[in-house]
Amino acid sequence: MNMIETGKEVLEIEAGAISGSIKKLDKNFELAVEMMFNTKGRIVITGMGKSGLIGKKISATLTSTGTPSIFLHPSDALHGDIGIINSDDVVIALSTSGETHEVIRLLNFIKRLGVELISLVGNMSSSLANESDVSIDCSIEKEACPIGLVPTASTTLSLAMGDALAIALMRKKGFGADDFRYNHPGGNIGRKLLKVKQCMHYPDKLPVVEGSRPMLEVIRLVDEMKYGVAIIADNNFVVEGIITDGDLRRAFLKGNDFSKAIVSDFMSPDPITILPDSMAVEALNIMEEKKITSLIVAEGKILKGFVHLHDLWRTEMI
Repeated sequence: MNMIETGKEVLEIEAGAISGSIKKLDKNFELAVEMMFNTKGRIVITGMGKSGLIGKKISATLTSTGTPSIFLHPSDALHGDIGIINSDDVVIALSTSGETHEVIRLLNFIKRLGVELISLVGNMSSSLANESDVSIDCSIEKEACPIGLVPTASTTLSLAMGDALAIALMRKKGFGADDFRYNHPGGNIGRKLLKVKQCMHYPDKLPVVEGSRPMLEVIRLVDEMKYGVAIIADNNFVVEGIITDGDLRRAFLKGNDFSKAIVSDFMSPDPITILPDSMAVEALNIMEEKKITSLIVAEGKILKGFVHLHDLWRTEMI
């Protein structure tokens, strides 16, 4: 059989399983999200075999989006690990048949603890569905494999439904970029979500001068502090302008006499600024677009800091 055609057939069947579930989504989905939102404990997810593997991914997604979650293997639970579940927790059980032996055996213990149970189940008439507080219909027309037995479309649908629950819960909690960055301090995600205020230098460490100061003083300051700029601001840190080492070179080559000049004679007024809460990647984009290597960080015109291209390099964002 043509392998490309086989690939297309599998993708069509699995895509159909997901699209077919959309029209079946009902009040139970909303009840499940409310149940998870209101819990004072964790979301404990359980499932055997391939369903268990999907359960682990759902648990990881919940945890990374602000809802503490653990995966509990049904066999381990029956051999002592049931104690992981607390009365404040919510359990989500995954089973295509709804009759998975190890999962069904857990029901008595879950009921005894008074824990609320959500099921993602492929048979809404099954024992698991009947014993659950909320059941979400994850039934499919067929698996994608030729013998109809290998979990394919069913696990794809369970994974997608888990994502749907996690994202709905994330939105209900108002979980945003700051929270996501806090849960992902390492790797590309953490770097991409860095804010300017986490990379910038603060005003007390910067070359800040008033516009009335002599130019020779500013030249010495730019040379000593190694930022390549002097920020021009008044006593209240209201930004008035900037002088870069490039400005100084160009002014020198034009034959300007610095001995009697003051800062305001040579500064560039109304410099480009960025807010402290802006993403660091936005600062990088501005630098690239404007062909500059640094930005003043300000709110309104009040100086809050300064960020250099080298500061962004150190984050390994670029």
